[in-house]
Amino acid sequence: MLILFDQGTPVPIRPWLTGHEVRTAAQQGWDTLRNGELLTAAECAGFELLVTTDKNMRYQQNLAERKIAVIVLGQQQWPHVRPHVQRVIDAVNAATPGGFTEVDIPYL
Repeated sequence: MLILFDQGTPVPIRPWLTGHEVRTAAQQGWDTLRNGELLTAAECAGFELLVTTDKNMRYQQNLAERKIAVIVLGQQQWPHVRPHVQRVIDAVNAATPGGFTEVDIPYL
């Protein structure tokens, strides 16, 4: 699966996502795009999943019309995410086109 990490998504997750190709918004030159523009650019470029920490995306965007799946992480700090990385892996592996998943990650 081709995965896009939004700004704020902890990049150390990348090696845990075996079998997937992961790129960041910055690598794509999309780090200044807003949510709707980012989703459109990602879909046009063939990305199948966006991983973000923007908890408001669900309310700001009409995701029902999208082909790209979206996963929202409850934390953006790697030390908080690391103990729960399996939750992220499971969400990525279960993602379906147009789907939306929130991965709850409690504070340490």
